[in-house]
This record gives sequence, C-alpha cells and structure tokens, in this order.
Amino acid sequence: MNIAILYSRIRAEEKLIVQAFAARGISPEMVDVRHVVFDLHDLGSWTRFDAVLERCVSHSRALSALQILEASGVPCINSAHVAQMCGSKLETSLALVQAGVPTPAVKIAFTPESALAAIEEIGYPTVLKPAVGSWGRLLAKINDREAAEAVLEHKETLGSYHHSIFYVQEYIDKPGADMRTFVVGDETICAILRRSDHWITNTARGGQALNCPITAEIDDLSRAAARAVGGGIVAVDLLQDQDGRLMVNEVNYTMEFRNSIDPTGVDIPGRIVGYVLEIARRGHVPVAANGQGLLAQ
Repeated sequence: MNIAILYSRIRAEEKLIVQAFAARGISPEMVDVRHVVFDLHDLGSWTRFDAVLERCVSHSRALSALQILEASGVPCINSAHVAQMCGSKLETSLALVQAGVPTPAVKIAFTPESALAAIEEIGYPTVLKPAVGSWGRLLAKINDREAAEAVLEHKETLGSYHHSIFYVQEYIDKPGADMRTFVVGDETICAILRRSDHWITNTARGGQALNCPITAEIDDLSRAAARAVGGGIVAVDLLQDQDGRLMVNEVNYTMEFRNSIDPTGVDIPGRIVGYVLEIARRGHVPVAANGQGLLAQ
C-alpha cells in the first residue's frame, strides 16, 4: 500500500497514526500542505497513492487539497464532501435537520438586528457561534439582551467573514458534561464523557475525558449523524438535556483523540488506519447515488 498523510502540523494524533501504520509494515508519505504545490494541469503524480488521509489543522487548506486530490482520482479520507459539510456549522445543521437527526434549535441571521431578533425568539440563555470554527473558540453564551447587544456590536466591528453570519443556537442545560463519540465506517468505536465546570466542555479547553458506555440510543444517533454528513471517520458531539433527551450538537471530520484513548481503552489510531487501508484496497470511497459519501459496510 502507498498511503499519504496530508498535514499542516505534526500533533500527537499524527504521530500515533504513523505508529499504527508502522505496526502494519507501512510507512506513509507525509505531505505538508504548507509546502506542497498542486499543478492543476498535471495531477498524474498523485495517482501513485492508494489513499490519502487528511489530517490538516486548517479547514480551508484541507478542503482545497481534498478537492484537488479527488479530481486526480485518489481516494481521500475524509472526502471533500465530508470536509465541506463538517467545516461549516450551517451545513452540518442543515444536513442533520434534513436527515431527521435531533439537534438543538438553530436560527441563522445576517445582520446584528436580525440576529438579536433570532436570539430573543429562541430565548435566553442562548449560544452564538461562528459559522466556521473549532476547539470551542469564539463561542458566546448570551444571558440577556444587554449581553446580546454588546456581543453583536463586537462581531459587527470585527467585520471578518467569520463574524458576518450569525449562527444562533438553543442553549441546552446539560448536567456538567456532554458526550463525544467516534465513528469509523459505520461503527461507533468508542465514546467519552467530557466533564467541566465551564459550559464549554472541549478537552482542548480543559474538559476531563471519561469513558462513556455506548448505549443503543447513543450508537444509533452517532451513526445517523455520521451518515448525514457523508460518513468516513468522524467525531460526533452529543448533548443530553435535563429531561434525558439526546441530540447532536456538531460533527467533526479531523478530530483530535489523544485524550480519549486511555479512558476508553480503544486503539483509535489503529481503527483509523484499518479503515484507511480498507478504502485503499477498494480503490475508492463508496459513494451513494446522491453523490454523498456512503459508509463502508
């Protein structure tokens, strides 16, 4: 097998993935997107790879590279479609709603005035998120109208693309924790509880990872969310409200997992590598009739 790993920074996760390939006697070629140059009139050199695993930190670079590589015919994990869907909270939410996957209420607005109206329609507290972002950055919990007006004014003043689309989400009063599940192919391989005294529970923001038993409901919801965005290798963030209702918050396509291996006891990098090799053997990522990724069976 000739495998490439597309990256922009070598983190603990990439090291673990390389080790998992080495355990199978494979030395993947490391491709740094910061230095690579794609010649759109000559993509033939990329066909030497049986598969490319995308592990970039930058969403925009990852998406562009995946689109180019897929044009050359190389199977990419995850696909450009999955990257596009998961890289935009708007597109993720649309896909989940259209697939009938339970999610918190979401309203999208394009001006501070309409965003304020959306916030008050949902009710306080509410959550304001950037349409594109990760690691729990630039999230704001809005507790009252004065806070809403202040945050909206700040976003308008900042003026970048990330602050021009207002993603307003219902605040779910979760009991001090949420869940993250890891889906590889069509299997929920493990899950963690992320506990924190703060309302943002991301482990990148200090949340504590604990093993979470996978119930039938968690499994069904996780796989349904993965299918909605096109499948592959994803992490699904779940919320549970005070009444015990489970819903999907987000789906991540280039997830970190270093803090989830020990609590779950699952060889996450090994499972990732196994899936990549399965796709490489097939010679393509299974695709449904609608053009979206179809999970491996």
